Amino acid sequence: MQVQGKYDARVFLSEQMTRAQGLRLKRLSQEAYQPAQFARDLSFGEAARRIQALEAEIELANSF
Repeated sequence: MQVQGKYDARVFLSEQMTRAQGLRLKRLSQEAYQPAQFARDLSFGEAARRIQALEAEIELANSF
């Protein structure tokens, strides 16, 4: 994952999501009633984006 002593973000973001991300995404997608947001084959970056979006949506819904 290192290119000449530096991390290559493109490689890092294209790797498969971590187990922790998968568990968090599954829980958040169920909590937000959007089970389609969870998929086992997501990249690390896509999982992070979906987690962030679901957290924002849940926070917004809880603010009412």
